Formats: sequence, C-alpha cells, structure tokens
Amino acid sequence: MANSIDSVLNKYKSGKREDLIPLLQEIQENMGYLSEEAIVKTGNFLGLSTTKIYGLATFYDRFRFIPAGKIQIRICNGTSCFLNGSQSIINKIKEELGILPGQTTRNGNFSYEIVSCMGGCCNGPVINVNGQYHTHIKSEQIPELIKRLKYVLEND
Repeated sequence: MANSIDSVLNKYKSGKREDLIPLLQEIQENMGYLSEEAIVKTGNFLGLSTTKIYGLATFYDRFRFIPAGKIQIRICNGTSCFLNGSQSIINKIKEELGILPGQTTRNGNFSYEIVSCMGGCCNGPVINVNGQYHTHIKSEQIPELIKRLKYVLEND
C-alpha cells in the first residue's frame, strides 16, 4: 500500500498545494480509499497539516476513508428518483446488507452510497452496481439482486 502512495506522490514532483485534490483522487483511485497513512504522507509531501487535508477531503463526498466493498452500489436519490421511490430502495438495501450508506460489510463484499443524480431521471429510480446501471428499480427487486450478487462473489 505504501508503495502505491509513494508512486502517486512521485508523479507530483513539484509538491504544490494546488495538486492536493488531484493527488488525493489518484491515491483513492489506486487504493480504493484514503487511508490515514495516505493523508499523513500527502501532508508531509505538500507541507500541509493532516487536519487541513482531512478537512478538505471530508468536504467532498467523493472521498472515502474506509475501503469500498468488492461490490459497490450507488443509489440515485435525485429529485426524480426520490419521487419515484428511491427511499424505499435505500431502506431495503440497508435492511438486506445491515449497513448504513458509506459503510462496508464486515466481510468486505458490499458497500453502498447515496448519490445526488445519475442523469437517468426518466428511468428512475436508478442504481449502479460496479458500473452497471439498473433502471426502474423497485424495492421488491433488491433481495433477489443482492442474492445474485452474493452468488457471483461466492463463485468467482
């Protein structure tokens, strides 16, 4: 993991403050999240306090501080999806997985998050599972979807 952080930092030889967000984005892309080690190393590299870096990273909802699950589910909760029942989908996923948005299951298999809009307003509610979009989702479909995803994980 440390090598991954160092390899990203080495790409930004200038170590300028304006590199902070792209640096954090690239570290997260490589590692899947921003670890404490990544924040400390980035702070040392840029001459910024870890408090400032963490403060900036927590301001943006795209940064994660725990590893994402092998299966990442994003639920659109934009106005159109909300009006079409996304809250019942969120509730069903929470019930099925036993975690809150932004969390990862103990076995590291699943994580989910709520997003503002996926741009599929006329097809809502919309969810995204590891990059694959599912439209017109109903809460009754969630248990079967989770069951199929668990099956895929077990047979990979």
